[in-house]
Amino acid sequence: MFFLKELPTNNMLERYKGLFPSENLTHTKEALSMLRRASLLMRDLEAYFASHGLSQLKFLILIVIHREPEKIQISLKEITERIDVSKPVITRTIASMDQDGLIEIQTADKDKRQKLIALTPSGEAKLLDLLPKYFNLIDNFMSQ
Repeated sequence: MFFLKELPTNNMLERYKGLFPSENLTHTKEALSMLRRASLLMRDLEAYFASHGLSQLKFLILIVIHREPEKIQISLKEITERIDVSKPVITRTIASMDQDGLIEIQTADKDKRQKLIALTPSGEAKLLDLLPKYFNLIDNFMSQ
């Protein structure tokens, strides 16, 4: 999350340019602006997910499972590889989602250590219910 409400002024950036000649003012301004805008979008998305009883991470897990319709299940390892969050956090979140009835966890037949995750009908319905407004929030953000 990017916490600056007010971006540095041109004068401030010029002063840094004097101290650090390798600074590219244009790139710095563009990056700070992009970070600020992305932070505002993330705040809106997080509020939207929370209003539906989800976190951003739970939403991402639902998407990762759902985005490959040819697969009925996906391994916990695959989820961990596709989301930039530590394995312990993913594991706790998966357990919580299982308790909430959004997903189901099964043990693989061939390797009992491997956990396979699938959306429940309730989890898929929740995701499909969220997606129209999710895409609308992104569209509105990008239109600004």
